[in-house]
Amino acid sequence: MRRLILTVITAIVLMVAIKLAVPCFAQNSDFNLSMHANSHATAKDIGLPVYPGSSPFKDKDSDSSADLGFAMNSFLFNLQVARFVTTDSQYRVMSFYRKALAKYGEVLECNHGTPVGSLTVTKSGLRCGDHNGGQMTANGSDGDYELRAGRPERFRIVAVDSTDSEKTKFGLVALVVPKEEDGK
Repeated sequence: MRRLILTVITAIVLMVAIKLAVPCFAQNSDFNLSMHANSHATAKDIGLPVYPGSSPFKDKDSDSSADLGFAMNSFLFNLQVARFVTTDSQYRVMSFYRKALAKYGEVLECNHGTPVGSLTVTKSGLRCGDHNGGQMTANGSDGDYELRAGRPERFRIVAVDSTDSEKTKFGLVALVVPKEEDGK
């Protein structure tokens, strides 16, 4: 999962960097570029509490958390992820995080990338899919139950994986993406 996320992020960052770098060099000599990547992000960094009784989840192929960022002039992309596991049901986890996410605005619930219930788009414009109508989920698949809150360019996701009947794995995500220029 982590490798997939890193590969996709790297490709996006490189495409955007190439697209934006040429005009930046031609128009402005004050070119600023910064990047960071580390394997440590906490629930506090993400802006959410740790679910009571949960523990960090780490599998053999990935760490339990990551913090990736890229900034070039006014372009900003940042991704923070922390994964946890608990023996409680997915419903208890989602109920807990519905309340915690409310401080960021309306909470949108998504199932396999599709809105659940009457709320399909928040007042701020946040949707279950990505900006282009695709399915952007916390772990790169479309199989998670998710709660989302915030604005389309800066939001939080709680993604819950209930495929294991003995435990519930979930990820906390803070995502900052570039604001679209054309107002979409």
